[in-house]
Amino acid sequence: MSVEQAPEAAFQLKWELRDHGWARCHLTEGSQKVSLSVSYCTDALADLVAGIGGLYSQQHTTRFFFDAEPQELRWVLRATDESVEVTIYKFTDVAVSPDLPDSDGTVIWRSTHPRPVFAHTVLDAAQQVVTEHGETGYRSKWVLHPFPVGPVQDLRRLHLRDDVCELPHDLSCP
Repeated sequence: MSVEQAPEAAFQLKWELRDHGWARCHLTEGSQKVSLSVSYCTDALADLVAGIGGLYSQQHTTRFFFDAEPQELRWVLRATDESVEVTIYKFTDVAVSPDLPDSDGTVIWRSTHPRPVFAHTVLDAAQQVVTEHGETGYRSKWVLHPFPVGPVQDLRRLHLRDDVCELPHDLSCP
């Protein structure tokens, strides 16, 4: 699979640490945009990185959720040939939603990307966060969880091994 320089309407993901224990995950593709408020009650950035990493194995679907207190933001990543279908469902109460099927949630984002594009975009978002805050700064803002060094390294290794990607890779990220 190959990634070349992306056009302006390409998929973008930005991870922004906010106040103590809160982050915003901004997704943009063309005119489609969503900003998700995320709580540190889940290790959200690590879950996102590990979620896409899981698609490099035999898994065809990975699921994880962000706690948005009190809502659940459930991500479902499905591998289809060389693409990843990304669907994010919103549930009103994280205390009861784990028992609910995806169809009980409200779809707030749906898109499909070549796996190399999605992986590269997630890696770039993680790199930008650690470049801006460092591991210590990340921990002081995210509080309950350290920067996900291991999952980022694993995803980078899988992406560089299995994807033909012509975009620049910053290998300084822990």
